[in-house]
Formats: sequence, C-alpha cells, structure tokens
Amino acid sequence: MSEPMQERLEGLLSPLVAGMGFELWGLEYAQRGEQALLRVFIDRDGGITLDDCALVSEQVGALLDVEDPITLAYRLEVSSPGLDRVLFKPEQYRRYIGARLKLRLRWAVEGRRNVQGRLVACDDEAVSIELETGEAATVPLESVHRARLIYEMGSEQPEQRSVSDTDE
Repeated sequence: MSEPMQERLEGLLSPLVAGMGFELWGLEYAQRGEQALLRVFIDRDGGITLDDCALVSEQVGALLDVEDPITLAYRLEVSSPGLDRVLFKPEQYRRYIGARLKLRLRWAVEGRRNVQGRLVACDDEAVSIELETGEAATVPLESVHRARLIYEMGSEQPEQRSVSDTDE
C-alpha cells in the first residue's frame, strides 16, 4: 500500500476502531485494475468474535462511504489477526519477543529473502532473529515485506505482552 494511502486510512479508521473498544492491528490495501481490496485487522484482550467483525465492518463501511478515500470500487474485509498474525509495527514485534516468525523480505539481507526463526529483539529500525540453524540475523524493518507469527501447536506460545509492557 502506498504510504499516503496507508496513513490516510489509518488516520481515519484508528480513532473509530479505538472508540468501539478495539485495536486497529493493521491494514492491507491492494488495487488491481479498477477494483481494490481493503483488509482491516482488529484485536482486543479476550479476542475477536464474528459479531465484532460485523459491527466494525458496518461502521468502517459507513465512514469510508462518507469520507470516500478509496475512489475505486472496493471490497472491505474485517478480521481478527489470528494466531499466525501479520506484524505491522515495531511495537507489535516487541509484544512477541520469544515467538517464532517468518519474514518475507523486499530484498536479500545476509543473502536471504525469506527468514525464519525466533524473535530475539526489536527496536524501531530492525529485528534480531535466532535462525533455525542457531545463527543470529539482524533484519532492517524497512526490508520486511511481510512478517507473520508461526503458531506452534502443542507448545507454549510466548504470551502477548500488553502495550504498556513494551513501553519501558
């Protein structure tokens, strides 16, 4: 998604979603020809229900109809980020220190375009990952095209830290 569109949509939707008691986890916007798709991911303590998604979809749809930031015909999807959630922002990475994740990169870093391992650290510029081989890799966040948690069934997942836990 282009930066101006991303910022505009986040600026419009974040206060609305927060006012409804949810966190705007992230957005994905894709445009193909004369049509577009907007995915809105919401979260909150205790998880998200189908009714939550329907309620937010209704309110977001109404706001987008009034503000009209997307000039094409578009489809709106509202969803929970899920157990294998995509990470969009540095503070989200910090909530999952110790978790396994998979990164798809825009360009090769240390000879790799795909990186998988355990998240060791994150600041506003880069993530540090312990690779499956035991090696360490530091990946600039600007090179990350998509980051997704790897859900490990049957093993203890690191507990999601609250926003206040990551502000120290």
